[in-house]
Amino acid sequence: KVLHAIGELRNDYIRLPSLETPTKIDCIGTIDGTHVRAGVTKDVEHSFRGRKAFTTQNVMAAVDSDLCFTYVLAGWEGSAHDATVLADALTHERGLQVPPGKSYLVDAGYGAKPGFLPPFRGVRYHLNEWGNNPVQNDKELFNLRHSSLRVTVERAFGSLKRRFKILDDAKPFFTFPTQVDMCC
Repeated sequence: KVLHAIGELRNDYIRLPSLETPTKIDCIGTIDGTHVRAGVTKDVEHSFRGRKAFTTQNVMAAVDSDLCFTYVLAGWEGSAHDATVLADALTHERGLQVPPGKSYLVDAGYGAKPGFLPPFRGVRYHLNEWGNNPVQNDKELFNLRHSSLRVTVERAFGSLKRRFKILDDAKPFFTFPTQVDMCC
């Protein structure tokens, strides 16, 4: 009953990104995937076993600068590549849409395409790579700022998983996409 009640409120809490948020690159949010445990039948278990030692689903989400989920796609196998999940999200009737002139920050695994801005490859990116070393060029500066902004989606996933422990349970009572939608 609780999940159904939360489900009734989903449109109040999963909202489209604001087009009023000004940024130089007209970024309306960040996109990433996270792996959450999934209980599946033996015949499909191999498809759901990705990088983790256990079965997972790859859940892709878009998050705005206020850590609010603006789009969620759950249900993909843990072995699915992030770019594959994004391509699927773009084909759904009510799927992810990028308004003209706007973009989402994504990690390098999604690739560069209109509306999706990854960091420069082969250039320092993660904060632990910087130490006390100053920025050397424009590409490093871009990647440093990209990393600082993209952390919002990781923070949102962390907050979600701490708040809703059901996402770590491999024995769902509802379909997994339903559980994820309810939690977001």
